[in-house]
Amino acid sequence: MDEHLLKNIQIKDFKCFKNFKADGFKRVNLIGGKNNVGKTAFMEACYINTYPYESTNSSSMALSDIVFTRYNQVILQDLLLEKGNLFIAKEIEKKVIEFNKASLVSNIFDTLLKYKEGDLGLRDKEGLVKYFLGNNQITNDKLEESYGKIIELEKEKEIDELIRNIDSSIKSFRIINSQPKCNFIDNSTFVDIHELGDGLYKYISILLSLFICHDSYLFIDEIDNGIHYSNLDKLWEIILKVSREKNVQVFATTHSKECIESYARVSKKFEDEDMTYIKMSRLEDGTIKAGVRDYEMFQDTLDDEHEIR
Repeated sequence: MDEHLLKNIQIKDFKCFKNFKADGFKRVNLIGGKNNVGKTAFMEACYINTYPYESTNSSSMALSDIVFTRYNQVILQDLLLEKGNLFIAKEIEKKVIEFNKASLVSNIFDTLLKYKEGDLGLRDKEGLVKYFLGNNQITNDKLEESYGKIIELEKEKEIDELIRNIDSSIKSFRIINSQPKCNFIDNSTFVDIHELGDGLYKYISILLSLFICHDSYLFIDEIDNGIHYSNLDKLWEIILKVSREKNVQVFATTHSKECIESYARVSKKFEDEDMTYIKMSRLEDGTIKAGVRDYEMFQDTLDDEHEIR
């Protein structure tokens, strides 16, 4: 079930990383650390590294073997777009040709993924989807696209039940005339979810993404952004539960101590050991290190009241 999991990574000369290694990743991975320490860049690298390709000599290599070099750094920085940080295969192909590297990535557009501009997520050659939810919330049209896949899977009722975990007064969630709306148990009128606060919108975005990314990957930047601290436990309960059921590997960043403590609390409650906490740190010489703590180490750190951010 977990053959696809990314378990380690090596990053060379990419953004703030010169020569970086980390291993021991599990199904759910929370990334913490001070501001501007490289949490998002690390997650972008993991995101890209999950795309395999075949070289001309038929040997399988990681895409990172190409893009995580000083020579090709400009390619990666140009293609990690601000809107959703989407990595566009067709543009990769064009840039690679410009850099006379086409021989390394023959047929990259066909073997890497099938990309249709406007997709919320990216599909690999087997049709699986992975999402990178950036710090900015996804737009209504992207949410509508995602919910369309939920309808195809006939999971509307299951989604409604999980939404009620965060607000028991909600009866159902629907996309009506391209607008995300909820109605309530005591009122059949549908209300635009933007009127109900950013937290619900963020929660539903993550929930739908977990279902869509079955057997694949979900990357969430600043996962607690917009979520009230009192709902963090409910959010982590859903992530741990659904990621296990749908076989999704999750990477998420945070700078919130409350979010980290909630993550620990819920994993302990569920006795879910298929998780890590990754603390990013910058040393005095500027080198960035990642301390990957498994379930036992993470719980021990909290029990000893050591600093976890």
